[in-house]
Parts: sequence; structure tokens; C-alpha cells
Amino acid sequence: MAYNLLKGKKGIIFGALDEKSIAWRTALRCHEEGAQLVLTNAPVALRMGEINKLAEAVNAPVIGADVTNMDDLKNLFEGAMKHFGGKIDFVLHSVGMSLNVRKNKPYTEIDYGFNQKTLDISAMSLHRVLRTAWDLDAISDWGSVVALTYIAAQRVFPDYNEMADAKALLEGVSRNFGYHYGVKKKVRINTISQSPTQTTAGSGVKGFDGFVSYAEKMSPLGNASADQCADYCVTLFSDLTKMVTMQNLFHDGGFSFTGVTQAVIDQMGK
Repeated sequence: MAYNLLKGKKGIIFGALDEKSIAWRTALRCHEEGAQLVLTNAPVALRMGEINKLAEAVNAPVIGADVTNMDDLKNLFEGAMKHFGGKIDFVLHSVGMSLNVRKNKPYTEIDYGFNQKTLDISAMSLHRVLRTAWDLDAISDWGSVVALTYIAAQRVFPDYNEMADAKALLEGVSRNFGYHYGVKKKVRINTISQSPTQTTAGSGVKGFDGFVSYAEKMSPLGNASADQCADYCVTLFSDLTKMVTMQNLFHDGGFSFTGVTQAVIDQMGK
């Protein structure tokens, strides 16, 4: 059901890889709610061709951008403003990649060169995106930026590896830039700490199926789906949440504040 929450708004969606990705589902929901969109992803992801199907579905251009390259990001924001004929109202940052996870390196033996790239792509890319928008004055007053994160930033999930550090840094960037952008332009910046979600990116984490199963048992409402996360993103992009900023917002069915559930106790007793 659509409510026209984003009618007249214009946004950039980073990271829509395929139909399972949260960014993809969010783009669809934003379109349903009346938003105009520009889609972007890394050149290597664009070569997969999947995003073109989404672009057709939401009537959006695709502008490739390497999130570690300031020239690419400048071209993206300038291209988006030219397409929209004005400033941008919202941005979704759904970007993450771990070379050490890909190479199956345990946390105690990470390659520090790989780690630098992981932090650069998965966390400092948000700073680059915000810095580019700041320099170009590209985001409208009272605009909204949302980045996706995970509770491993606060709690230890051993196989989440260096991505836990990346998510902690991402949340720090959101808070600190959120202060400055709020003071200057009333732009609000938040992170959503989502349930483990069956996406192509998430499935690359060792033991991910176990994450999902455990979280389902530990959450009073169960795990939040990608579509439900998309709904939450829409509310944060809308004018209904104009005074929400610098927050890490748990969207996890209650997992983050549950000590133990009867379902977990029963499972351990078997």
C-alpha cells in the first residue's frame, strides 16, 4: 500500500546489486511512494547488468560511481542534480565489502592492506558521499541520509570479522557528520541496524545462515525482512521524521534488547 510519503522528493540509492538487496527493495518502495530516483553502484557491479532491470522498473537513470573516488562522486551528484533539475532530498548508503572475509582470513590474522580497503569502502565512503554533497550543497534543507549497519558494531559476532569494525566506524561517521550537517542545513543522518538479511552480500559471511536462524529465535517479532527495512527507510526519508538525526536505529524485531527467549532456551535443552 502506498501513502505518497515521498511525493515530489528526489533521491540517490547506492548499492542495489540484485533483487534480494535491501537497496533494491528500498528503491522500489521509494518509487511506489512517489519519489524520483537516481541509481548508482560500483563499475564492477554495474557490469553484472542486474541494476538495469531495476532502473527500468523505477524509471531511473544509472550513474556509476566508485565510492572511494571523489571525482566519481562529484560526477554522480552533479549528474543527479542535473537530472532532477535541483537538489537531492534523500540518500541511501548501502555499501559494504570485506577483502579479508572474501579471502577467508580470520580476524586475528587480517591483512592490514585489505583492512584499509574494507574500511575505505564500507565506512569512509559515507564520509566521502557526505563531503561531496556538502561541498556541492547538493542536499536540500531537511534532507535525509540513511546508511545500513549491523549490531556487530556493538556486540561480538566472531565470523563477522573486520566488518564489525567497519560498521562501528560507519556509525561514528553518521553521528559526527550528522552534527555538522544538522547545524548547517538541517540535514539529518541516521543508520539503520537491520536484522541479518538473506542478501547476496550477507551470504558471503561465514556461518551467515546460523546468524539468521539464531536471530530469528532471539527476536520477539522475528527477523525484519528486506522489504520491511525498505518501509523503514521510506519513513526516514519522509517528512514524518524531521527531528530524528544522529541515531543508530535498531530494526531487528527486538533482538537488540532481548537477553534470551524461550525458543533459544528450548533449543539449548535439546
